[in-house]
Amino acid sequence: MKVKREKNNEEGERRELNIEKIINRFKGKKICVIGDIIADIYIFGKPYRLSREAPVVVIKHEEERICPGSAGNTINNLLSLGAQVFPVGFIGEDNAGDMLMEYFSSCKTISMDGLVRYKGETVTKTRILAGDTHTSKQQVIRIDKDSNKPFPEKARAVFTKKLAEIAPLMDAFILSDYGHGTVDAVTIEIMQDIAKDRMVVGDSRYNLNAFKGLTIITPNESEAYTLSSMDEEEDIGAIGRKIMDFMDITALLITRGNKGMSLFLNDGRVHHIPISGTDAVTDVTGAGDTVCAALTLSLAGGADFYTASRIANYAAGIVVMKRGTATVNVQELKAVLNA
Repeated sequence: MKVKREKNNEEGERRELNIEKIINRFKGKKICVIGDIIADIYIFGKPYRLSREAPVVVIKHEEERICPGSAGNTINNLLSLGAQVFPVGFIGEDNAGDMLMEYFSSCKTISMDGLVRYKGETVTKTRILAGDTHTSKQQVIRIDKDSNKPFPEKARAVFTKKLAEIAPLMDAFILSDYGHGTVDAVTIEIMQDIAKDRMVVGDSRYNLNAFKGLTIITPNESEAYTLSSMDEEEDIGAIGRKIMDFMDITALLITRGNKGMSLFLNDGRVHHIPISGTDAVTDVTGAGDTVCAALTLSLAGGADFYTASRIANYAAGIVVMKRGTATVNVQELKAVLNA
């Protein structure tokens, strides 16, 4: 029994060393992110009286921040992890769009060539957070702005041209679809063709069924049940097997909140990965973007799907302890690994 235990310990140490080796390969990997880049606006304030106009609390403005959201958060996580990022997406010619461009231009390891400006409004999600001076501020309301109009044909043609120019230079791709119109049928077809010889990670809020033929998709548990058209009382194993049967993908990673992750491979193997860290979650906003970023960088660095999923699980465990659309960096990943 002692010999077996020592052997298991040695195997565990080798796996952990392998993970650290993969993380060290993140720096400089060229990752293309195709998807909906929006502006996340945060307005912070302090409640200080009741309104005379209506039975509501009046919040005194203290601070306002803007940062990239949706596919933009995936880009941000890749940058934080040391990648060279090549985003391909649309940004409106408005104030929010200008601020996003200014934000990205301050990043040293990003290429701006694939960011297509168009005459229209950038999609924004404005969150108002309130709390007293010495308390954690809580989200009161979120206001979304999305025109739902198709992008101009001229801008779409530039988008497709930029993607074709950038694609041959990339180590891996992320298709990040939040339903705002960037990822159309033509774009999916291009990525399906690329997936025949390179890693393409797919993440879609509403259209995963169209992502057949990609390398791996990363739905959360709710999205996986919807994709499988099965009842939520069904075992996650049955859900995963059904999705693998009809999606023509190499792997499926289902993120399951405080139940961790489940990885399904096309050779029939299944890995259930327990949650990393505590289940006392602060904020799950953008955690899926962090998973996509860490998973893709790991695969680009030569990791197998199981090792890449474990690294993504560590990253998710870190980011859900932060408030808002947060990111994770290599130092934090290594600290969790060493702990």
